Amino acid sequence: MIITGFTDEAGEDLETQIRVARELGWDYLSARTFGSGNIHDIEDREFEAVCRRLSEESIKVAEFGSLIANWSKSIHSPWDLTAQEIDRCIDRMHRLDVGYVRIMSYAQEPWGSDQLEKERFRRVAEIHRIFASEGLEALHENCMNYGGFSSDHTLRLLDAVPDMRLVFDTGNPVTQRDRSKPPEYPWQNSLKFYHDVKHAIAHIHIKDAKREEGKIEYTFPGEGDAYVREILWDMKLSGYGGFIAIEPHMAKVFHQINYDQYDGDRAALFIEYGEKMKTLIQDLL
Repeated sequence: MIITGFTDEAGEDLETQIRVARELGWDYLSARTFGSGNIHDIEDREFEAVCRRLSEESIKVAEFGSLIANWSKSIHSPWDLTAQEIDRCIDRMHRLDVGYVRIMSYAQEPWGSDQLEKERFRRVAEIHRIFASEGLEALHENCMNYGGFSSDHTLRLLDAVPDMRLVFDTGNPVTQRDRSKPPEYPWQNSLKFYHDVKHAIAHIHIKDAKREEGKIEYTFPGEGDAYVREILWDMKLSGYGGFIAIEPHMAKVFHQINYDQYDGDRAALFIEYGEKMKTLIQDLL
C-alpha cells in the first residue's frame, strides 16, 4: 500500500503541499487544487510551475482529482463543457505521467425526480472511453453524485460501463442516505458499500466521520463510523498494493464553501492525519 493524499487540504499553495508531502515521507501526492484552481483548469504558466517544482522535489502525482462530472455539474449541462475538461485533463495527465483521474456521475437530481440514468450512463461511458483511448483510466468515485446514492446505483453504473473501475471513498457513505431503500432512507454503511463494490476498486480515498445529533463530524482515521480499519484489513488480506490517499476533510471541505470546523494550522493537522494513517497501516501489517 502506498500512502498519498490530497495535499490541498493542507494549503492550496504549491510550496505548502510539497512541504507536507516531504515531511510525511511521501513520493506521491494526489493533485486537485493548486493556487487559483483545479489542476486541469489553472493557467498554463501556473501548471508549468507545478510541473517544474514537483520534478525538482522528485514528487510524483498519484491521481488527478478532477472536476469532471462531479457533484457541481448537472446532467442537464451541455456535453461540450465536459469534453473541454477532458481535453485539458488528458494533456496535463500526459505531461505529469499520471495514470488515474477521478470522475463522478453528475450531481444528484432532487430525490423522487427522474435521475436520467440512460444519459448519465451514456456520458460516463464516453468519458471512460476517451481516457482509455489515451492510455489513461477514469475511476468513478462514490461522492455526492448519482453513483453515491447507494452501492446499488454504483453497481448499475458498472453494469452500464463494464470496463470501468472505482475510487472507493471510505467516509462518503457515512454522510449519505441509502436511496436504494424505502423512506425514511437509512444511512449508508461504509463496510457494506465496500464489500458490494470491492471487485471493481482500483484506488482508495481515506476519510472518516461520525454523525452526532444529525451533524457530520470528520475524524482521524479509525475514529469514526467509516470502518476504516476493517476495510484496510480486508484490502490487506486481498493483496491490495495500490494507493491509499488521505482526504481528511477535518480542516477543509471543498464542496462546503463556508466550512469552518477548524481554524488552526491546516498543514499541521494534515501531517498529524498522515502520521496516524501511517501508524494505522503499520499496525495492520
